[in-house]
Amino acid sequence: MENMLPVLYIVASVLFILSLGGLSNPESSRRGNWFGIIGMALAVVATFFHSKVSPDAYATLIAMLVIGGVIGSIVAAKIAMTAMPQLVAGFHSFVGLAAVLEGINSYVEGAGLTGAEHVIHNTEVFVGVFIGAITFTGSVVAFGKLQGVIRSKPLLLPGRHLLNAALALASLYCGYLFFGAHDAAQGMTPLLVMTFIAFFLGWHLVMSIGGADMPVVVSMLNSYSGWAAAATGFLLNNDLLIITGALVGSSGAILSYIMCKAMNRSLVNVIFGGFGAEEGKAAPAGAQPAGEAVSISVEEVSGMLQEAKSVIVIPGYGMAVARAQHPIKDISDKLRAKGVNVRFAIHPVAGRLPGHMNVLLAEANVPYDIVLEMDEINKDFPETDVCLVIGANDIVNPGAIEDASSPIYGMPVLEPWKAKTTVVLKRSMATGYAGVDNPLFYKPNTRMLFGDAKKSVDGLLAKLQ
Repeated sequence: MENMLPVLYIVASVLFILSLGGLSNPESSRRGNWFGIIGMALAVVATFFHSKVSPDAYATLIAMLVIGGVIGSIVAAKIAMTAMPQLVAGFHSFVGLAAVLEGINSYVEGAGLTGAEHVIHNTEVFVGVFIGAITFTGSVVAFGKLQGVIRSKPLLLPGRHLLNAALALASLYCGYLFFGAHDAAQGMTPLLVMTFIAFFLGWHLVMSIGGADMPVVVSMLNSYSGWAAAATGFLLNNDLLIITGALVGSSGAILSYIMCKAMNRSLVNVIFGGFGAEEGKAAPAGAQPAGEAVSISVEEVSGMLQEAKSVIVIPGYGMAVARAQHPIKDISDKLRAKGVNVRFAIHPVAGRLPGHMNVLLAEANVPYDIVLEMDEINKDFPETDVCLVIGANDIVNPGAIEDASSPIYGMPVLEPWKAKTTVVLKRSMATGYAGVDNPLFYKPNTRMLFGDAKKSVDGLLAKLQ
């Protein structure tokens, strides 16, 4: 039966690769998900054919699958789309913790190895535990910041970069002691010390990153979890786990690089930096507003939309919180039926998760061909009659282009202020997640529609009907 193992591994690996390819495009994402589901099912089945799994262990494996499946199903059914980022961060923590526990267990089991085999095994243990520990605590902190139980404001300790360097050097010293140990009992102490150092390092790294950078952090933690899984695959001599971990690790790193490029920042700056004031606060004391915000009513916005020939909708996290994507889709259907050119503009870091807005719009069945990325649609704003900004803030901040003193200066943003009229749907004049005041609100062609986005959009839909 074990001869089936390589075949299942190859088939599952191909399915995982096809899954990533499918998820790269909204139109093929459903198919990509199915490839991933089937591939993971085959990977689980392959476990039963492994030589180290005896028939006596089948009952335990099945019990764990049932328990995990039930828990996963309940969590998936209850978690709202707005909580998806913290759910992903939470799942990453499990991968990191599993890598730590498996690494320590494998070290104990491999005590009898000698020579080059011993060195290679210990290297796999040390690297896997180190990455896993950083992933675990970093993901826990990311979950806390996204959930709101930890302040999104970065923890900027004096000499934090020196502290990180000192922790890294301490880990290397533990590695020196670990590889020089004469037996497993002697090597366990530096391994455990390094584990706790890595736990603290993961905590400090993410605590030092502001809430505005959380989408990149989640993506990087995804990459870390992949490399931790790959290291565990080497420990277990499991080719499928190595391939899967490498796919996750590399794709997460590439996505993080793309997002950093979209923010005009380096990956090193995000991971070891952190900017942003307290979230949801007004402008800092002493700061002067760029002008006077002009409010508008639902009736007036409805009239603008009915007279418009071109409309661009910019969704943000506020739309996700209000769950306003479904009535927004209905509004776009009404306008398109009247011949209005309606499109949706997506910023790479809108929301709290890579692709957050794309998923919300897909959930509401918004046609893929009218959902455009920032680079595709920015040039069209000057010819747009009405631009609706729904719950977005930092990604439409003109200060990123016009104000060299702004913390987000240089970050590419959507440019709705170039439209003939911009309507911002927002609860208040509070700042966004980066804690930066938005001059867009005071532009002469900007109107503020205050209130809950869902109620405002429902009101617009009623007027259009």
